[in-house]
Amino acid sequence: MTTGRVVSDLAQLPRVADGWTFLYTEKVRIERSDHALELRDKSGRVPVPVAALSVLMLGPGSTITHAAVLAAAESGCSIVWCGEHAARFYAAGVGETRQARHLEAQATAWASKQGHLEVVRRLYTMRFQEGLPAGLTLEQIRGHEGVRVRETYATLSAETGVAWSGRAYRRGDWSAADPVNRALSAANACLYGVCHAAIVATGFAPGLGFVHVGKQLSFVYDVADLYKVDVTIPAAFQTVRAGTSNLETRVRKHCRDLFHSSRLLERIVPDLQRVVGLAPERARLVVHRGEEGEPPVEEGLGEAPGELWNDDGTRTGGGRSFAPSGRRSDAYDGDLEPPDEPPPGDGETPF
Repeated sequence: MTTGRVVSDLAQLPRVADGWTFLYTEKVRIERSDHALELRDKSGRVPVPVAALSVLMLGPGSTITHAAVLAAAESGCSIVWCGEHAARFYAAGVGETRQARHLEAQATAWASKQGHLEVVRRLYTMRFQEGLPAGLTLEQIRGHEGVRVRETYATLSAETGVAWSGRAYRRGDWSAADPVNRALSAANACLYGVCHAAIVATGFAPGLGFVHVGKQLSFVYDVADLYKVDVTIPAAFQTVRAGTSNLETRVRKHCRDLFHSSRLLERIVPDLQRVVGLAPERARLVVHRGEEGEPPVEEGLGEAPGELWNDDGTRTGGGRSFAPSGRRSDAYDGDLEPPDEPPPGDGETPF
């Protein structure tokens, strides 16, 4: 965990894949306490090791201090502001990566009709252990997926004895849904939070979806659908089988345990890379970790502005002026120090 200073030895920090998945809070005040967050209410105080947390979900009545938000950002913990039972998403903090490689691959695939279709097929195919027959149309693939989900509901209903009459949930009337539908919605909200955290932490865009489009969390929905049949749907039926009292809290706790035992985050990171057509890497995300050999940077200050795109596909280092004549300017705008350069020669004026 960090203490407000950049950690020089990244090996000391836990990998995202080894940490907790999420923590949902309601009616608490969250402050920073030394190396941790501290949750406070009238019953007492509870410390939370923020460096071991992937996403903090702030429900109604939660307040958080500036120092606590900074501690979460330093530790690579995403913050999601959500509604009661974690059923609605309002806003989220930024992730820890400063690299654009993943975002560029995602945007390239999204903007190309052929690339977009390839990602859609890949997203559906990854849900079937046995794969899908070649040559299926998109409509036929959706049909296979519909059958898979319908059979999953029917099988779990038979195994648990929980009655199932179909998926039904109205955003404006939470209590009108039957227990298993409320459990499904609460479980899926937790899954969305974890997938969202993984997406922003690795530098993808949550709004550039492929199967789902037009929403600010479209890519989150795409990715979460890879795991619902294995994780959240069983969790919902199993929780309802054990009783319906305090249902939402119990299903969140069940999901948290399942996410950790199944090492869900360790699966999500390479799956994200595979989805957009990149070679999957080992899930090795740690705080302030960028490309191999890249030094950590405090608060985003002091880092170079990146590279410049050339029309032949190459890139040129940024952070300097390309003016053909006149006063030289090798520094970019802002309060940052100019890049290291030799001192100007005779007749040149320092910037």
